[in-house]
Amino acid sequence: MYKQIGILTGGGDAPGLNAVIRAAVRTAIGEFGMSVVGIEDSFEGILGETHTQKLTRKAVSGLLPQGGTILGTRNRGSFVKMVDGVPFFPEMPIGEALANLDILGIEALIVLGGEGTLAIAQQFHNRGFPIIGVPKTIDNDLAATELTFGFMTAIDIATEALDRLHTTAASHDRVMVLEVMGRHTGWIALQSGLAGSADVILIPEIPFSFESVAQKVLAREKAGSRFTNIVVAEGAMEIGKSEIYSDEKELRLGGVGDYVRKRVEEMTGKESRCVVLGHLQRGGSPNAFDRMLGTNFGACAVRALASGETGKMVALQAGTIITVPLSEACANIKTVAVDGQLVRTARDIGISFAAPKELRPDD
Repeated sequence: MYKQIGILTGGGDAPGLNAVIRAAVRTAIGEFGMSVVGIEDSFEGILGETHTQKLTRKAVSGLLPQGGTILGTRNRGSFVKMVDGVPFFPEMPIGEALANLDILGIEALIVLGGEGTLAIAQQFHNRGFPIIGVPKTIDNDLAATELTFGFMTAIDIATEALDRLHTTAASHDRVMVLEVMGRHTGWIALQSGLAGSADVILIPEIPFSFESVAQKVLAREKAGSRFTNIVVAEGAMEIGKSEIYSDEKELRLGGVGDYVRKRVEEMTGKESRCVVLGHLQRGGSPNAFDRMLGTNFGACAVRALASGETGKMVALQAGTIITVPLSEACANIKTVAVDGQLVRTARDIGISFAAPKELRPDD
């Protein structure tokens, strides 16, 4: 049994991170008599002059409804470098971090993060250090788990935005475009679009045609609905083209929503507006589901460590929290099935994905 464990958060923030931290601390102290050290600013907190904080039951009191992470997080750092588009893990920072963990008396780590953060965690496991991962991405695109915390809250925020845009679109007879997160997958766009009564949903898995988008807008106009709501994932692509970046050097996606707005306005003559939801999807208090899922993940991560598991990630499958090897956890992303139930349902109720085959008079 470990006397002292550490916990850190990496990658983008997500609603529910603090719920995981709270549950891990309460379980470690209350059930297993372990002490817990919080490592600040992701793995960077165990390099050089270390930055940590003692996590007690009192320190995590009241965390459940709080967004963000009390430990701080980083999207970039010293542990992974990109060489010709391929991640490379330098030995030096990992060796220094392991030495510092030994000095701090931290015998095992719980790492909260997405595929990049968990890939770093795998390197620690490869060096023999006990690691348990907790999946974190609001995009819900990790194949090893059915759901990730933060996703349901992001859907709630996007759905509320669509509800609000619906009233102003109808009042002004406009086309309203909502850009949401989703680099490689369209889960947020698809599910919020279904829940928020979108007319067109554009996702990375289904390259779109502007002719099809315009035809949907004009068909609605002819049928008496003089407004259209479009939700677009940030990674959505026009047929034959690539993603749109707000910063190509940093590979930061952004701008597809305004691009869609401009082209639709040109092609239909309809006044159009774009709203980029951006980091509003990440911020603020987690909803009830994400608090529950985060709490489950945190408690089960500690229990896995206590039972001797390492190099694993906790995951939700068929309503049960299980553990899967870290090496498998991020090997594949979970994309929207283009002929799956959710897409079929959306098409059944008249939502367009603007694919060329949808170009038909009754669309």
